[in-house]
Amino acid sequence: MRPKTAFAILALATALPAQTIITVDATHPGAPIPSTMFGIFFEDINFGADGGLYPELIKNRSFEFDEPLTGWKVVLPYTQTGGIGLSPGELAIRTDSPLNANNPHYLHATALAPGYGFYNSGFRGIGVQEGAEYRFSAWVRTSDRTVNRPTSIRATISDGPMAAIGAGREIGSGKLTGFDGTWKRFETIIRATETSNHAQFNIFLDEKGSVDLDMVSLFPVDTWNHRPNGLRKDLVQFLADMHPGFIRFPGGCIVEGRTLANRYRWKTTVGDITERKTIINRWNDEFDNRPTPDYFQSFGLGFYEYFQLAEDIGASPLPILNCGMACQFNSSETAKLEEIHEYIQDALDLIEFANGAIDTPWGKVRAEMGHPAPFNLKMIGVGNEQWGPRYIDRYKLFNEAIKAAHPEIKLIVPAGPSPSGQQFDEMWANWRQLHPDIVDEHYYMSPQWFLDNSNRYDKYDRSGPKIFAGEYAAQSTGAPVNPKNRNNWQTALSEAAFMTGLERNADVVEMASYAPLFAHIDAWQWTPDAIWFDNLRSYGTTDYYVQKIFATNIGTRIVPSTPHAEAGLYTVASIDERTHELILTAVNVSSDARATQIQLNGITPSGPAKVTTLAASDLAAENSLDHPTAVAPESSTLDVSSSTIQTQLRPNSVTVFRIPISR
Repeated sequence: MRPKTAFAILALATALPAQTIITVDATHPGAPIPSTMFGIFFEDINFGADGGLYPELIKNRSFEFDEPLTGWKVVLPYTQTGGIGLSPGELAIRTDSPLNANNPHYLHATALAPGYGFYNSGFRGIGVQEGAEYRFSAWVRTSDRTVNRPTSIRATISDGPMAAIGAGREIGSGKLTGFDGTWKRFETIIRATETSNHAQFNIFLDEKGSVDLDMVSLFPVDTWNHRPNGLRKDLVQFLADMHPGFIRFPGGCIVEGRTLANRYRWKTTVGDITERKTIINRWNDEFDNRPTPDYFQSFGLGFYEYFQLAEDIGASPLPILNCGMACQFNSSETAKLEEIHEYIQDALDLIEFANGAIDTPWGKVRAEMGHPAPFNLKMIGVGNEQWGPRYIDRYKLFNEAIKAAHPEIKLIVPAGPSPSGQQFDEMWANWRQLHPDIVDEHYYMSPQWFLDNSNRYDKYDRSGPKIFAGEYAAQSTGAPVNPKNRNNWQTALSEAAFMTGLERNADVVEMASYAPLFAHIDAWQWTPDAIWFDNLRSYGTTDYYVQKIFATNIGTRIVPSTPHAEAGLYTVASIDERTHELILTAVNVSSDARATQIQLNGITPSGPAKVTTLAASDLAAENSLDHPTAVAPESSTLDVSSSTIQTQLRPNSVTVFRIPISR
């Protein structure tokens, strides 16, 4: 059957009743709502980490890409006649006496004449703000064998490429000095005098001779919580504003790797950033239509930083670990069962890293990084989207070992990559017998699917495993991995309808997160995404604001409301025992306004309601960098004088009523 389209949604207008009645029955409160109900899913896709949340401005700072000079080129000097002359020097990659074994390559730069320069283009350019400060640092060494040993390095930021005649005005500069024959770290602060979204970072040797360089960095001074290796403030703010119940990291397929050699190893992402081993990002060339050969992982954003971020924004950490299986959509490489102990030990060591005392081996690593207190880890995902008997065999070994050592840790297991079908059914047949803590279901489906499945969990087994709606997003074209998918109001509105069913079934659904989270405007592989950004700006999509409106308006216990899903209206209600409010969310997917009566049974309102509305008349409406809040929540109040409340729901809208109630 052909999926219904947006026009099918609009056709509901002809069948609307004269007045819609929403009944909330607080005399029969339902299940408590988990604090983890709505959270966030982070994956390093779409340049979400390097070039995004992790705000290092230098691409390939450690010269460890497959092509070690990726991102680095020579600045061609001007001749006296105004043309471009030959470069008076050379760049070479060396590996003798490196900074450390995990970072074996470094740059050997030789100036044959003063003024030799080279530059880094950043992640689709370098974004700098007028008046902002940037920390330029590098590990530098000069060789005793060099007759001419430069005493300084000059760095500049230019507002465009300096490799072209007439371009590249200097908008910031700094200098490093004091080198000798041993590796040492040097830094200085550069202040930008202008704003540029596509600036270039240049290094010049103003004296003849050679220097060795590694870990060349240009990092904003003003990061989240002002940390030297901190995160990009505007992007973290979007996450903090959601008040998420959890953060899942470091992603999905990126955990698996295309092969096991390329899998995510959390132990290589902690400790000194100079010793974190760079690897190729598995999204590097996954899609023929969006190749990104310069997409690698520096792991400046590693597991310590993920745990720190979770703590900063008040979210429970949810790490996902490789289970001994590479992505089954790629190589499907699988470690032998007798080799699984290495993967299980990684999980046990991670629990120790997160929660262990400072006198334990991995607890000591955490403490030495600056966090002696535990991170309060309560759950771990074993694998990502795996399916089949190979996974079941490996899960059993994980479960036995982890539960024996840490029965308090909940394990999350996959239901495969799809919300239905043979793989899904086979996985659930196993889970009904094995009773894992939480099963992770994923849905990248059409908007109509989300409308039709708002009641998906109404009839799930209440005695079975709990549910994690771990990855979901409405696909405007109806199919995932389509570059034409949009973040428009139709997709967001359908997700809102679906989310009422997630919240309403809080006794079954413990967690839910939209995916993917971030996307760079100039370097994305997958769309739709919740938050888009360039080198300086960012915006939340319509889908982001739906996530935010649900995550920030959730109570502590469900109360029944009717209708659940009828004639294009979807509702869910809860009591917030902390603030003494009734919270009612109503999603109207019709193109007409609804005259609505809200009837409250079993509770007495005690003041005006706070109303938050997210709406757009055009289902194709989108936000953008230039119009970041074209569709965004609006706040108002509603007088409430009795248990019968008259109001009106706007067309194509999500409306949240927070009604004070008597204690």
